[in-house]
Formats: sequence, C-alpha cells, structure tokens
Amino acid sequence: MIYLIIALAVILLFLGFEMFLVLAIPAIVTKSVYFATIPDVALVQKIFGGIDHTTLLAIPFFVFAAHLMGAGHIAKHLTGFVRALIGHTRGGMGHTVIGGSMAFGSVSGSAPATVAAMGKMVYPEMRKSGFSEKFSLGLLVSSAETALLIPPSITLIIYGWMTGTSIAKLFAGGLAVGVCLSLAFATLVWIEAKREGLMTEQKTTWSHKLKTLQQAGWALGMPIIILGGIYSGTVTPTEAAVVSVVYAIFVEVVVYRSFGLQGLIRITEQSAISTCVIFILLAMGGLISFFVTLAQVPTHITDFLVFVGAERVEFLLAVNVCFLIAGMFIDPNSALLILVPPLYPVAITLGIDPIHFGMIVTLNICLGMITPPFGLDIFVASSTLQKPVSEIIKGVWPFILINIIVLLTITYIPQISLLIPNLIF
Repeated sequence: MIYLIIALAVILLFLGFEMFLVLAIPAIVTKSVYFATIPDVALVQKIFGGIDHTTLLAIPFFVFAAHLMGAGHIAKHLTGFVRALIGHTRGGMGHTVIGGSMAFGSVSGSAPATVAAMGKMVYPEMRKSGFSEKFSLGLLVSSAETALLIPPSITLIIYGWMTGTSIAKLFAGGLAVGVCLSLAFATLVWIEAKREGLMTEQKTTWSHKLKTLQQAGWALGMPIIILGGIYSGTVTPTEAAVVSVVYAIFVEVVVYRSFGLQGLIRITEQSAISTCVIFILLAMGGLISFFVTLAQVPTHITDFLVFVGAERVEFLLAVNVCFLIAGMFIDPNSALLILVPPLYPVAITLGIDPIHFGMIVTLNICLGMITPPFGLDIFVASSTLQKPVSEIIKGVWPFILINIIVLLTITYIPQISLLIPNLIF
C-alpha cells in the first residue's frame, strides 16, 4: 500500500500537479483500493480534522501581521535600528541584513515574507557597500531562513500541532538554533568582506543610535509583546498572534500612516489568499497522514532499522537525506506534512527528544527554502528584485554549505536545541 502512495505522489509531482492534489489523490486512490469499506464521509472528516485545531489559529494572524509589516514601515525601522548598532563592523551591511531578517522574522514567522519585505530595502545598500551581486542575493535569500527558527515560526507551529509538542518550548529551542545559524552566516559575511577588502562604515554616534531607536520604538514593541507575552505566560502563541495583528494595524495605520483603509483591505485580501494556500495543504496533509498511519509505515520503518542494526546516528542521517531530497522538489510545508507523520514516531521510539527532532526538521525546511531547483525563497527573491533565478542560485551555494554544517552540528549535539527550553521550563 505504501508503495502505491509513493508511486502516485511521485508521478503526480513530475506531471506538474498542484501540491494539494499530490497529497490528496494518492490518499483517495488508496482508500478506494485498500479501504473501500471506509465511508466517504470519513474522508471529509479527516480533511476538516486536519485543520480543526486551536493551535492553527495562530497561522492566519501571523500571516496577516507579516503582510501588514511588509507593506508598511515596521520592517524599515527595525532594519534601520539594527544597522545603527552593527553597521560599522566589517561587512556591516551584510550583518545588518542578517540582523534585520532576524528582527522581521521575530514578528512575522515567515521566510518568504521576510525575503519580500527585506529585499528592496537592503539589496541596493549591499551593492553600494561593495558586496558582489551574487553574494548579496545569496545572503538576502539565506538570511530569511532565520524567520523559520526565530519565534513566532509558522513552521514550528505546524510541527507542534502535528506532534503535540509544546509550541512555547519549540519557540525557545528555535531561538537558540536561529542564533547559531545567524552567527554562521555572519562568519561567512566577515570572511567575504575581508576577502573583498571592504572598508568598514563610519561608526554611528550615540545621538544617531538614539534617534533610530526612537524611530523604531513602535516597531520594536512588536517582538517585545510577542516574545515577552509568550515566555512570561501572559498569552498563548495563538493569543500573541491576535495581539500582533491589532498592534500592527495600529502602528502602521495610526502611528506611521503607511496606508489607509483601501490599503488595509488590499493587504487583508492578500493575507487571506496566503492563509488559504497553507490551510488547503494542511487539510490534505491530514488526509494523507491518516492513510500513512493505517499502512503502519512508522512500524515498518522501526522494524527495518532494528533489522539492519541502525541506531540514532544512522536514523538522523537518513532523516536529513530524506528532507534534503524532498526540499529540492516540493515546497517546505508539503515536505513537513509528508515526512513528519512516518518519521516522528520512530524518533520517539529511539529516544530522540521531540524538541530536538523539531529543530532538525525545521533546519531541514530552512535548507529546502534555498535548495535548487525549487527553493521557494529563490523564486520570491527573483520576483521581488526582478533578478534571474539562475543568478540567485549561483549565490546560495556557500550558504547551503553553511546550512549543512549547522544542520549536522544541531543534529548530533542536542544540547544546543534543548539549552533554552531546559533553562526556562
């Protein structure tokens, strides 16, 4: 049965079917061939059951908040403040891109939104500071990955919903891993700046720093409210998402006056479309996961690992390889929905901490966002900056290598992922 599911999915994928059909059709065919006695209404229940969870309410609100900030001035003020703090270091503009992406990611949870919001702001400045076009494009696309790790990551919310893992603990683990990935990228920026002989920018005065802090005051309130509220226990991640939307609307419309009622309506429509795409995939993912469970795939994987004598090291290596291959051909959310249901129970059986496993999965999703030929962020950057996809792909290879090094480090040193969760909870 599992071979039928895999074969149909691969065929549909290469025929160019939409991803929700790649998930749905194999499930429907499997039901017809192997489980004809299951009533059709059960499929409908599984589809709606795939999105009927209060945890998922956070997603549309964080998506809406990301669109609001991307269309307004919050992203610009956050980036300006980061540049005032670290722009004078060697490769300062490159470090600003990384820090700005982390800041925007901390209030959006979306890598594509981070690419779109940051792209037009920071790409021209990187080129002016002396970075090559290839490196500038690669850094812009890659640094946006931190949005999937720095809370409030939409990917971590989906993983937590799928596995029943605490969202707050996942956010704490993602913070540590996100900082590690950012430091690795910052090291590459420093090496590139030194190799190219780039001059450091003039150090800003304290008066300028205070001015940018004042300008970014309302923007900085967003991550403080979200992260402070969640970790203090004042609000749940879902409630924090709602607060972020209300705050973003107030700041962009009333304080910054970035857009009016018509602009707000347009942004709402765009957010609704993005949310629908995510939830259709989640619904179909719930359906295919049901049949993966009926096929006892986790049990078969565990039995095979026992048969060949494989343990944690080999299993985690296999997990990374599976996600790497999947990331080359399908979008990250689909990879998450397809691979986590069969692999997660095996990980728990082998004694792997669910938070650690979540960090491994999320880092793989990050890698998939920039892996050719179908890395999602590559196409978002191409559309945003009007640059050829081939040119962007040339720039991401050093960052893919850095990603893999960080991934292997996180995979085999679980203490990094568990450090902050163990300190807080």
